[in-house]
Amino acid sequence: MIWRQTLLLPCFSAAALLCLLQEGAGMSVGLRQEAGEDSRDAVKQIFMQESEASNFLKKRGKRSPKSQDEAKAEDRQKLWADELQREYYEEQRNEFENFTEEQNDEQKERSREATEQWRQWHHDGLYPSYLYNRHHI
Repeated sequence: MIWRQTLLLPCFSAAALLCLLQEGAGMSVGLRQEAGEDSRDAVKQIFMQESEASNFLKKRGKRSPKSQDEAKAEDRQKLWADELQREYYEEQRNEFENFTEEQNDEQKERSREATEQWRQWHHDGLYPSYLYNRHHI
């Protein structure tokens, strides 16, 4: 019995919703038919006159040459962009060079310390240190 009630309730609510939507659609169609006269005015407001459109397109087409001012402005923008790119890459290169130099310095310091520790460990005190015990040819 309960399952019938749970089944009928969504069915009735769906039917009521469909009825309301159908009435609303009918009203919107009626409004659209009444507003048909206003849509012509809206079209006139959205689109320009043919003469205005041709004048707008004649000002400068795709293939028409650029004015000197436009060309100079574009050249200035390109030069400015190239300068920014050059500065960026120079900064990146400098940072990388500094990083590699620090890495090399640290590596040299570690190897020097390791060599010094090796010499101290292996020095028996009988002979002078490695630097003074070289064989010159």
